Amino acid sequence: MDRGVGLIPVGILALTALSLAQAPPAQAPSPGGWRTPDWNKPPVTAANRKPAPRRNLTGMWAPADGAGGGTQAQGIPLKPNNGKPENALPYTPYGLELYKSHHALEGFDAVLPTEDNDPRNRCEPLGVPRSNHYNVRLTQIFQDDYKVLIAYEYDNRWRVIWTDGRQLPKVVDAGVDVGGEIREPRFFGYSVGRWLDDYTFQAETVGAMPDDRVWLDSTGRPISEKVHVTETFRRTDADTLVWSETIDDPKIYTRPVETMRMPMRLHDPRTDIQEYYCSPVEQENYNKLFGSGASSKGAP
Repeated sequence: MDRGVGLIPVGILALTALSLAQAPPAQAPSPGGWRTPDWNKPPVTAANRKPAPRRNLTGMWAPADGAGGGTQAQGIPLKPNNGKPENALPYTPYGLELYKSHHALEGFDAVLPTEDNDPRNRCEPLGVPRSNHYNVRLTQIFQDDYKVLIAYEYDNRWRVIWTDGRQLPKVVDAGVDVGGEIREPRFFGYSVGRWLDDYTFQAETVGAMPDDRVWLDSTGRPISEKVHVTETFRRTDADTLVWSETIDDPKIYTRPVETMRMPMRLHDPRTDIQEYYCSPVEQENYNKLFGSGASSKGAP
């Protein structure tokens, strides 16, 4: 299946979004004031660069490489799952065994659509960090004196990164320890953040769901409830944000792995965001159309 710019991701896009996703990128705002994304922004140069505001991530952001820049169909961007030795992840024995039990629709070991066991295709929440690795498009960031909120386009999901000075919980077998109180694991974990300098924000997240509920990316690479995710958001100028991520999961990987370093461009805050949901009905329709027609490895 062609996963090029603007086409439907495998099997989970709602029907209303399907027709929109196949349309060519808009060059100008739509009639009636319903603005469509401008995927043809001129590059930031010395002549047009504006200074970044201090300690401010607020805005509607999207991959600087365009509509397909955040697709990540081959897995985490810095280590695509393409079978090349240099991109192999440093699995523990348990991590490798777990990876082999995952049957993904994308990547080097892709299977037929009817053979996968991806939690995404049961419409399970992606959680953190996978929400950062799955079809990132228009992403809203809001902030106030106590928190940063990231609103993802896919599945209308949001997460909070607390900036009010609270401590990062400690991971324990049953979930996390918050000041002596044991709390449940969460799909989006527990996140706290702080400014490293006026233009660099760091977020740490722990308390993920168990490894049978969440994946690292769409190629079946795993994470576990022991994962510690560190993200940095570097505002290099008024129009550019570099979003980086490193994971440390001693249950799955023998060392930390840098997974992403994605430049984002600022978009018009009035841009309309299309619906983009996981729909069990659309998944079923996709399987009927394509589930036995072609191999994911050989399909165009």
